[in-house]
Amino acid sequence: MALDKAKEIVASSHVVVFSKTHCPYSARAKQLLTQLGASYKVVELDVESDGPELQAALAEWTGQRTVPNVFIKGERIGGCDATMAMHDAGNLVPLLTEAGAIASATSTPSL
Repeated sequence: MALDKAKEIVASSHVVVFSKTHCPYSARAKQLLTQLGASYKVVELDVESDGPELQAALAEWTGQRTVPNVFIKGERIGGCDATMAMHDAGNLVPLLTEAGAIASATSTPSL
């Protein structure tokens, strides 16, 4: 049941971050997404009543038990280090743009 819920959450948003409120790595990943202007859904596993079950289901599904666990367009990109590396390589913004999570960088506002 928890695995079905996790998959539904991932399918329902362009970007999903499974996180914990006290985790500094989760905070870094969320801060980066916020700085990039991305819209994303956060699931705080230490706040959700079924958080431990969701975390176990994510570990079963993705092989990653730790947080953050970041998904874009339904695909897992990894944790904090993978998210930061993807950004440093210049691949995160295009992926977020393609996912519809941020406005296209090529569009310019009219004055």
